[in-house]
Amino acid sequence: MTALADPSGDATGALYRRVWRWHFYAGLVCLPFLLSMAVTGALYLFKDAIEDRIYAPLRFVAAAPGPALPAEQLVRRALEAEPGEPVRYVAPEAPGRSAEVGIRTPGAGVVAVHLDPVSGRVLGRLRDDRRLMVVVKRIHSLAIAGTVANHWTEVVAGWAIVLVLSGVFLWWPRGRSGGVVSLRGRPAERTWWRDLHAVTGVTAAAAVLFLAVTGMPWSAFWGAEFSRLTNDWGVGLPAALFGPAPESAPPLASLGAVPWTLTQAPLPQSAAAGEHADHGAVAASAEAVGAPGAPSIGLDEALRRFAALGLPAGTPVYLPAGPLGVYTALRFPDDVRAQRVVHLDRYSGRVLADVGYRDYGAVGRLSEWGISLHTGGQFGLANQLVMLAGCLAIVLLAVSAAVMWWKRRPRGRLAAPPRRRGDRAAAGAIAVAVLLGLLYPLLGASMLAALLVDRIVPPHWHERFGL
Repeated sequence: MTALADPSGDATGALYRRVWRWHFYAGLVCLPFLLSMAVTGALYLFKDAIEDRIYAPLRFVAAAPGPALPAEQLVRRALEAEPGEPVRYVAPEAPGRSAEVGIRTPGAGVVAVHLDPVSGRVLGRLRDDRRLMVVVKRIHSLAIAGTVANHWTEVVAGWAIVLVLSGVFLWWPRGRSGGVVSLRGRPAERTWWRDLHAVTGVTAAAAVLFLAVTGMPWSAFWGAEFSRLTNDWGVGLPAALFGPAPESAPPLASLGAVPWTLTQAPLPQSAAAGEHADHGAVAASAEAVGAPGAPSIGLDEALRRFAALGLPAGTPVYLPAGPLGVYTALRFPDDVRAQRVVHLDRYSGRVLADVGYRDYGAVGRLSEWGISLHTGGQFGLANQLVMLAGCLAIVLLAVSAAVMWWKRRPRGRLAAPPRRRGDRAAAGAIAVAVLLGLLYPLLGASMLAALLVDRIVPPHWHERFGL
């Protein structure tokens, strides 16, 4: 969003110019990244439908008579096709669907091997890190460009909040009627693009603000600290749910994609095999897949126990890693209320933890709802379409901002909104900026850096380059 007019000549005009200038620089920093996030986010909203279409030969099979093969037998078939260490098993969620075995390989990371569950025929392989929506998600978060770039997404999301708040201020009618809810002029004129930018921005302001705020929990710095603090305060995931865990216990997130509230939850450990020697629950004759000879309950028995606990077919099950590893069923559906993680002792089959949405604290529940709405999952197609509209609005805002800047820019100059000697920001604007900077530290640091640069740039540079 940008200015419709400049009510100059008074204190309001001075504040207006100041806000316009910051709005311009925020857009300059953010819009290229927001454009990328909007496009990739729009694709990710429909990830299941897109991947079902692209990977149909791997995910679907012709319905065949007869029962499905035991899971352990399917894992062995997968290992014959792709040697390595089995780490994940996903049973067919419905007739006509394939079974999936995740195998960690020395050179290709985890490879998903898809099989016909009745015949055991291998349908194909796909590396986890090369799945289309995994790549799209990494581009969306800039993780594909490394850790530093991943932190930059938090800065961009913070500046997007600044863009929305400053844009609404600039759009505010102040007694004007033109360009408030309608477009003036023709597409060949800058006024038409300016009005399109402003009207689109104020119409989509709530959606863009929601996307920016609900995207913060995934950020590398703020998200991790927010998760830690909410868990420590007992309003995220109470630590008592998992009981004491060794300091070296890896987090649940080491398994893969997990609910945000559970990212820092520890993986429990199975008791040593000898500790179960007198317990009838141990099926000594069953072998743990990937751990021959160990007195484990085995994958098939683990699946039966997960089913008895109410976990539906198709719930990903992660296999024990090492002698003290556990069987983990991770249900992460679109509806946050059905989220659930269950850990079983690999030797006794005892439930070590059974945690779901019902166990989250107030902030954990609120965050999961925000994330599910952000990704378009909570309310199905209606949710997807609302978030898609927000993504398309961001694209339109980026395009209209670039066009109207191009139309007003003098040749060879950046043409930032001019500042005048004596212009000052109002106390309210300063308070909002300070509050946002304290709430989002990386945003605050970038705001201070921008203010410093704006102050130290020599005056003649402002005049020469339009800074």
